[in-house]
Amino acid sequence: MYGFINTCLKSLVIDRFGEETWDKLRDSARVQDTFMTYEVYTDNITMQLVTEACKMLRKQSVVLGQFGEYFFEFCKRAGYDHMLRTLGGNLFEFMENLDALHGFLSLSYKEMNAPSFRVEKNNDGTLLLHYYSDRRGLCHIVPGPIHNDPRCVLMSPSWMLLWNDRLKSLLSQPSCCTPDFLSSGNIRGIPTLAFYYRSCWEKSIWMLVNTGEQPVYPDNLCIDLKTFCNAFPFHIVFDEELQVRQAGVTIQRIVPGLQSRCSQLDQYFNIQHPQVTFNICSIRKFINSHFVLRTRRDRMPMAWRERPMLELRGQMLWMTPLRCMLYLASPLLRSLQELEEHSMHLSDIAPHDATRDLILLNQQRLAEMELSNQLERKKEELHQLSKHLEEEKQKTENLLYAMLPKHVANQLKEGKRVEAGEFEECTILFSDVVTFTNICSECEPIQIVSMLNSMYLKFDRLTTIHNVYKVETIGDAYMVVGGVPIPMSSQTERVANFALGMIIAAKEVTNPVTGGPIQIRVGLHSGPVLAGVVGEKMPRYCLFGDTVNTASRMESHGLPDKIHLSPNVYQNKGYQMEERGEIEVKGKGRMRTYFLQRNLKVTESEIMGLLVPNADSDRKMNHSTQASQLLHYSPSLKGLLNVSLLFGYQS
Repeated sequence: MYGFINTCLKSLVIDRFGEETWDKLRDSARVQDTFMTYEVYTDNITMQLVTEACKMLRKQSVVLGQFGEYFFEFCKRAGYDHMLRTLGGNLFEFMENLDALHGFLSLSYKEMNAPSFRVEKNNDGTLLLHYYSDRRGLCHIVPGPIHNDPRCVLMSPSWMLLWNDRLKSLLSQPSCCTPDFLSSGNIRGIPTLAFYYRSCWEKSIWMLVNTGEQPVYPDNLCIDLKTFCNAFPFHIVFDEELQVRQAGVTIQRIVPGLQSRCSQLDQYFNIQHPQVTFNICSIRKFINSHFVLRTRRDRMPMAWRERPMLELRGQMLWMTPLRCMLYLASPLLRSLQELEEHSMHLSDIAPHDATRDLILLNQQRLAEMELSNQLERKKEELHQLSKHLEEEKQKTENLLYAMLPKHVANQLKEGKRVEAGEFEECTILFSDVVTFTNICSECEPIQIVSMLNSMYLKFDRLTTIHNVYKVETIGDAYMVVGGVPIPMSSQTERVANFALGMIIAAKEVTNPVTGGPIQIRVGLHSGPVLAGVVGEKMPRYCLFGDTVNTASRMESHGLPDKIHLSPNVYQNKGYQMEERGEIEVKGKGRMRTYFLQRNLKVTESEIMGLLVPNADSDRKMNHSTQASQLLHYSPSLKGLLNVSLLFGYQS
């Protein structure tokens, strides 16, 4: 089927059930999201969509019925409303000309395999619609367009103004077009269905309009046979036995066998449309349909064996006095290219035949369709490129946020200058790996990289949990700050809890030399700093001041698996600490320092941001309510702790 059908189905699902339903349906059917209007797709794609829609939404008959109704509206929106409105003056004429509509559309949709319709008018005012299709399971679509109030399309208010009150009254009568499934069967292996339509009109409106106008017929036909055969070069007259009695001059030249008065029409042609058996009875049943006949290759001259077979499209007229059928036809050619492929010229077509103009006009239309296809493809490519661009933009932003604080990165993206700022109070942490130099000398470089990567991944996760900013990593050194670039009163507690988490996380990293866990030293100090962005090609957010130097000294003068604190950090309560005493600190003289041992309010699992199966019932401190929130968290980044609630942090 053409992409137009699949696009209509997509539009129906989105309009009636929402974008999310379409995404689920598309994923379930495993089909693409967009379809090109003039591109042919396998029927399997459409049937997969229909099957999955029936599973997700409603039963098949309801879904297909809704599709039929929606398809009618979709065609109107696509610009086919004028075409539908002019098909006929009433329901009978509308359905009678559906095949003609499909025949016209086949000029644009060359590979269209359309269904066929035949309508009968019964004496009781009902209409019997026959539906023929080689696609099984789609019969419930047929009543949809008829249900969708055909009078809204078939009648225009401007027409009513031209007629008298009686005709206005007839036109304003409510529609009673209700289909009833009647029977099924097959013709030439094609499944058929029949529907009854009860119509409020027992006579055609146009018959009432034309009442009193009788044509005048001459006593004798004022045209000789030679002129007729030249004027209609592709006509064929055949009797009830399909024996050819007469043929136009051009079709005789193309199919020389028709020059014989005893030739059988079905020996030289096959009926392509409608799908009926080749006999006079079947043809008369479809007398109001257009007929497409194709020449048979085995009966064509040798020169035609390598060419495409010629197709004729025209009307069958039953001549009762002669008991013969007149087939008034024209060659079914859509473009100048097809004309050349058949080794024919425009002069082979009668001057009065609109096929001449149709070929030339359709040549331009085919060029416009190709441009439309290219535009659709470019539009889809642009959509995909925009999607990829957004993904790459998100990756770039994530990389930028990893290098700089988010609000600083946003200012740089907007082209603003980020001024350096002074922060009166912050807490800085440094850490390094004990005996890192010895480890490097005894291991392969890839082992060192693997060890550091494993350790830093755990540390980076903790920065997210405790909302502290990682300033930089140099070799085995890891630098973190709290209270910068966004000041907060709880910055010391955040950094202290982060330090406790680092000691726990480091024990999960293997020393490639000893095979045991690595050991780290951690140092903390609080005080004022100056912070700002340094550099343009590779901008970095850097901290300056004596606080940075003192924090580094706390780390370098620390002990393995210990968190070394300066007196400024010791002032914070709620932690168990051990006094180290006075030590000589390079560049600082003698300082009284401390070791941070644990947080008295939360457990190690809570500090690590892990899922807590049960809250400790023995803990009766004020923090118990906050800690119970951990029951809702998981180790993944999506489920990281809301540390402001858990630890009682104040912004």
